[in-house]
Amino acid sequence: MSTEPVWPGELFADLDRSGPIPLYFQISSRLERAIRDGIIPAGARLENEIAIGQHLGLSRPTVRRAIQELVDKGLLVRRRGIGTQVVQARVSRPVELTSLQEDLTRAGHHPSTRVLSLDRIPADEEAAQRLRVAAGTEITRIRRLRSADGTPMAILENLLPPEYADITRDDLETHGLYEMLRARGISIKIANQTIGARRTHSDEHELLDLAKGSPVLTMDRVAFDQGGSVIEAGHHCYRPDLYSFETTLVSR
Repeated sequence: MSTEPVWPGELFADLDRSGPIPLYFQISSRLERAIRDGIIPAGARLENEIAIGQHLGLSRPTVRRAIQELVDKGLLVRRRGIGTQVVQARVSRPVELTSLQEDLTRAGHHPSTRVLSLDRIPADEEAAQRLRVAAGTEITRIRRLRSADGTPMAILENLLPPEYADITRDDLETHGLYEMLRARGISIKIANQTIGARRTHSDEHELLDLAKGSPVLTMDRVAFDQGGSVIEAGHHCYRPDLYSFETTLVSR
């Protein structure tokens, strides 16, 4: 995608400058329609507020208010050193037993994976408790960066019990973890899951292309097979501007 700023000036040729509808609202409404219709694509960078004001013959405060309307709706984001960009479509993930790769594919995105680390380590007390193995047992620890359509979306950290020590980097970059487990005949039946939020730490903000200390969504999960054995334990963090969890509540 081009890094040059865009501004579809033809959309604003007939602004009503004397009518009752505020100019900022006319601008934001037309911009919103252009974004939702794909005329201005996800990831596109808008011209700066001064340049837009000059194009339209309007003051910077009017343009700023129009832009802020769309920032508040989650359609635009202001990034330091980059400018104002159209955000990627948010993936809404049902709270059910699926993998992120499956959810992205189902939502029409192209997922890709970069394996950040793949280690065989002795389980400490916490990991042993989550995987239900003895402390000191050699387990597999995986850390991956999952992107959608080239945009980083989530950091996935998983612990696997000893029987999956033969999983390779190539496997993980080509297939989703749950896809690989099912191919081995594993039926993932149930999971305990906790959804939360925190701020980024360590290198997370750099990997997710966020400002240092930005908030992220988190999910902790322990998944079990049909016999009650632990299949994997995961801690994942997600960009909240691109991702949300969806649940249905039923009254008793």
